[in-house]
Amino acid sequence: MPTESGSCATARQAKQKRKSHSLSIRRTNSSEQERTGLPREMLEGQDSKLPSSVRNTLLELFGQIEREFENLYIENLELRREIDTLNERLAAEGQTIDGTELSKGQLKTKASHSTSQLSQKLKTTYKASTSKIVSSFKTTTSRAICQLVKEYVGHRDGIWDVSVTRTQPVVLGTASADHTALLWSIETGKCLVKYAGHVGSVNSIKFHPSEQVALTASGDQTAHIWRYMVQLPTPQPATDTSQQMSGEDEVEFSDKDDADGDGEGSSDCPNIRVPLTSLKSHQGVVIAADWLVGGKQAVTASWDRTANLYDVETSELVHSLTGHDQELTHCCTHPTQRLVVTSSRDTTFRLWDFRDPSIHSVNVFQGHTDTVTSAVFTVGDNVVSGSDDRTVKVWDLKNMRSPIATIRTDSAINRINVCVGQRIIALPHDNRQVRLFDMSGVRLARLPRSNRQGHRRMVCCSAWSEDHPVCNLFTCGFDRQAIGWNINIPALLQEK
Repeated sequence: MPTESGSCATARQAKQKRKSHSLSIRRTNSSEQERTGLPREMLEGQDSKLPSSVRNTLLELFGQIEREFENLYIENLELRREIDTLNERLAAEGQTIDGTELSKGQLKTKASHSTSQLSQKLKTTYKASTSKIVSSFKTTTSRAICQLVKEYVGHRDGIWDVSVTRTQPVVLGTASADHTALLWSIETGKCLVKYAGHVGSVNSIKFHPSEQVALTASGDQTAHIWRYMVQLPTPQPATDTSQQMSGEDEVEFSDKDDADGDGEGSSDCPNIRVPLTSLKSHQGVVIAADWLVGGKQAVTASWDRTANLYDVETSELVHSLTGHDQELTHCCTHPTQRLVVTSSRDTTFRLWDFRDPSIHSVNVFQGHTDTVTSAVFTVGDNVVSGSDDRTVKVWDLKNMRSPIATIRTDSAINRINVCVGQRIIALPHDNRQVRLFDMSGVRLARLPRSNRQGHRRMVCCSAWSEDHPVCNLFTCGFDRQAIGWNINIPALLQEK
């Protein structure tokens, strides 16, 4: 009878070991299912302040972690056995390979190479498994802290800007490329007022600090000031959309989704077509506008490379702010001082000081390498700027030479907003993500987005509403909807 070669015998042994390994894993998993019931019941019987849904999720995650690490341990043992088998085979074949005697050094080199390959395989398997566990845990934690509360659907085109009133009643305002601005009930998601006085895209909306008056900037080269009166409807019980999450699977926005933005939500609300005042001094698209402190003056930013300061009562042009080399992208005013910051495609943003009526100083901030999409004031003497160069920079107005913090991201950044009280920055991205950072550049969270909720196209803007009890962050995007989020700020800062 022919004798079995040494290599065939070794292969048969390895096959038997792999078979026994799979059986051992099967037995291990079945025994796990039997024994995890008791600790789970014991844990569920203990007093806890956590909600039951969160607690059950944590229990499931910890069970997954235990199973993954046990499987990794078993696989590690199996790989070590394979390494030993390989070393034994190499030692046995060391006498003659292809009729040539191998030296001890050559044999050691070959064994070392094979061992390193198996070691690398083990490391890769370990990293992939643990990364999946950690990612799942972070996603679940983020959903518990950041929850979608309400969607505001009614525009027929992308939404450029979102803003919240500073006076009672508190309503949400959106500015859209469909030539309209809409006011919404935050609690019910119902459209309250439609402003249709512009003949071009409405690029921004800001509310007067003390009156029911709105300021909108448009592609028709004007900015309009218009008065509104709203009566809030009775709020309905909010549904917990966080329970509808089925995972992190992303979907592309398609023509089938266009039905979501047919404008039905705004068809039955009152229309306003005539403004109180129209500001008409620009020679190009007015991309943004804002109120100066007190509400008696307004500033506009345009693609004609200028920013204009107007007297609201007379509509007269007070100052034309020139100096930018390319189109302006945004403007923002300080909440308590007569300061204005303008950003531009020329990679800079400028600080204009109107505190002294006789002197109008300007400071230029250079630090970005691409379009500065927005720059906003925060508490104290800080300004935060975002750019298409995928960075956000925090600046001290007393030191303009370099930023005090830099946040680097993986996508261009659009109109940012800062929660002044908690010093949290909301970053809307071109890649449909919205991330939260603190002022020192530490990432706090990412708003959940899946095939069931979140934005499906570029997120254009964000706005905080620190005083609202339900929704304290709003976002809008090119998917024609605005979204209200509840951010559990104490838990968010605790996670930090």
